[in-house]
Amino acid sequence: MDLLNTLVDKGLRRELPTREEALAVLATSDDDLLDVVAAAGKVRRHWFGRRVKLNYLVNLKSGLCPEDCSYCSQRLGSKAEILKYTWLKPDEASQAAAAGVAGGAKRVCLVASGRGPTDRDVDRVAQTIAAVKEQNEGVEVCACLGLLSDGQAERLRGAGADAYNHNLNTSEATYADITKTHTYADRVDTVQKAHAAGLSACSGLIAGMGEKDEDLVDVVFSLRELDADSVPVNFLIPFEGTPLAKEWNLTPQRCLRILAMARFVCPDIEVRIAGGREVHLRSLQPLALNIANSIFLGDYLTSEGQAGKDDLAMIADAGFEVEGTDQVTLPQHRVDAAAAARGCGSHGDSGCGSHEGSGCGPCGSGETAAEAADAPVADSNEARTDLVAVRRRGAGTDLAPNA
Repeated sequence: MDLLNTLVDKGLRRELPTREEALAVLATSDDDLLDVVAAAGKVRRHWFGRRVKLNYLVNLKSGLCPEDCSYCSQRLGSKAEILKYTWLKPDEASQAAAAGVAGGAKRVCLVASGRGPTDRDVDRVAQTIAAVKEQNEGVEVCACLGLLSDGQAERLRGAGADAYNHNLNTSEATYADITKTHTYADRVDTVQKAHAAGLSACSGLIAGMGEKDEDLVDVVFSLRELDADSVPVNFLIPFEGTPLAKEWNLTPQRCLRILAMARFVCPDIEVRIAGGREVHLRSLQPLALNIANSIFLGDYLTSEGQAGKDDLAMIADAGFEVEGTDQVTLPQHRVDAAAAARGCGSHGDSGCGSHEGSGCGPCGSGETAAEAADAPVADSNEARTDLVAVRRRGAGTDLAPNA
């Protein structure tokens, strides 16, 4: 297929596809699906080999968020029966992180619900970062605390944070339809603050909220323009008790096409399969490893994921290897560019990411159920509520975490 040959050539040269080419990937047929995966796989292997980076989420503070993000189980007014607790103590968070590191995670993502941190919250997270790094040698830490105020990104970096996650989630054109308590511009501003402070910027999207193909392309192009090091691709987990509970718009094939489009637009950037992969990719998860070079290990913020041991078995069976702490995730040219921008030595590699309906990142986005009528009919999906499990173990409980 001429389209795929062109996209592979552009990906190997780090050349941006046209919007029309990106849209064409999403419009490919199921008959061409394996060709799409194979083409995206060539780009993935060129920049990242067969390594898979493992990331682990620790939910520092769960529920009771004042923001009204339509998809989020922690949102204002959510009826979802999730765990609710206030800040974990630094040693509790460190113990939770250690389980993920023991399972092979290279990066720990520290997440807290809420609009954004107070200065006192930043102090508290700084202590947690120190505890995590003291107990887990070589681990990278990504903070995800919501909208940042001036100076907070610098303080987090000074405390030892390697990255900051804040997802754009959907296109600028549709953002106001799904969140009223903050704006798309607020989110862009926080990603830019993280970048300016020398933190590795992690920012991604949520698919499956009734959005159009144009919205998916727009948000991925925006993420490339922001120069995020890491792009987590989340697939909406439709929690009962949230406005988007009836949104089941994804098939495994649709998810693979979305991941492939993200890879072609962001060829040398860490593309992570984030929240919802178990719910929507299901038995095609191993195929997705040929496109993305990063996943979350175990559970998410308020939902349970695949067993950690099954994640590791899946990676091995698919012919991939877990990336070690001594390996750099991003290609050297991106590492060098980031170091030059900071005026210092090499700092590391990528970022965290995800969101509920998924993984990491307070507050979010999604379109209303009424707007789902515009979604392609071929991508309608049977509701699989049996695959949505509220997290009842790990951080904030007395039960062992899944890692």
